[in-house]
Amino acid sequence: MLAVAARVAMLGFDVAVAAPRSGPLAGELLARGIRHIPLNSNVVDASLPIDDRRKELCALLAHERPDLLHANSLVMGRLSGPVAMGLRIASLSHLRDIMRVNRVAGRDLCCHRRLLAVSQAVKSWYSGLGFPENQIRVIHNGVDLERFQPRPSSGFLTSELGLPPSSQLVLSIGQFILRKGFDVLLDAAEIVVAQRCSVHFAIVGARFSDKPETVEYERTLLRRANEAPLRGHVHFLGLRSDVEQLLTEVSLLVHPARQEPLGRVLLEAAASGVPVVATRVGGTEEVFPDSSGAALLVPAGDPAGLASAVQIALGNEPLRRRMSAAARAIAESRFDAGQAAAALAEQYREVLNGT
Repeated sequence: MLAVAARVAMLGFDVAVAAPRSGPLAGELLARGIRHIPLNSNVVDASLPIDDRRKELCALLAHERPDLLHANSLVMGRLSGPVAMGLRIASLSHLRDIMRVNRVAGRDLCCHRRLLAVSQAVKSWYSGLGFPENQIRVIHNGVDLERFQPRPSSGFLTSELGLPPSSQLVLSIGQFILRKGFDVLLDAAEIVVAQRCSVHFAIVGARFSDKPETVEYERTLLRRANEAPLRGHVHFLGLRSDVEQLLTEVSLLVHPARQEPLGRVLLEAAASGVPVVATRVGGTEEVFPDSSGAALLVPAGDPAGLASAVQIALGNEPLRRRMSAAARAIAESRFDAGQAAAALAEQYREVLNGT
């Protein structure tokens, strides 16, 4: 959303974002000059009854009276669908996740005039759940091609980690949840470091869920990384605001997800010209078709296959150069944030015109 909001505003729309009064998103909106409408915390408090949350949202929308409402997530789409319909506000909602929804949630989402899927894989998923196929449009996410672009490595990351300059760095980015596959990454890392002691794995991300199974998942990852044979070869970097710099410091990005609607990090890596090894799931093949030569794709949940692809890429510099050029070409031709903003603006116009 942040990558395209300012660009949509340049296409003739007065964009305002309703978001919590404080926090990282509020700061980003201020920095980008996007009007911020403070959102009552009760609206986003999932512990409250949904009808109470809708009353709060209804009051905000009745006051602001927008011409168009765009719900940016599945959760907000479900919450806002009946409210927008009741107020007769034209609306649409993004489908950014591949997940099961019950009949009531599906009915709420379909209150919107249009649903936007981030990939064909996402559209197919929801069509398979019974959502009207003609209500769903596919708009791929876009990436800022100036912020994310190929740059020479400065060596700052190996220095930050206290590693020899000759080290090969492999980067992974994502939340610490089971579907991101970091446990499989560590399984593959054990195979790789047993044969290539100069390889180091850097992981950017954090745990946001307090569910017991997620807490235990993070604990297990950290424990494994601090034990032989991975001790000293796996580095947790936490949350970072300099991903565009990190990407240009590594030899490879590895994305071991079990499920992926359309990974933003894949687009950022492609724009940065970073070779990618990823699992063949969800929308990943839409980013990196086999014919593109821009990535090595392996089955999900296959540590040996993932390790083999990592070793092939790390051991073949000409291959990495070809993958880098192909990835950047894909980003420029299909995933420019300007293109995504233009496609989104067209959907806005169609929904406003009732077409």
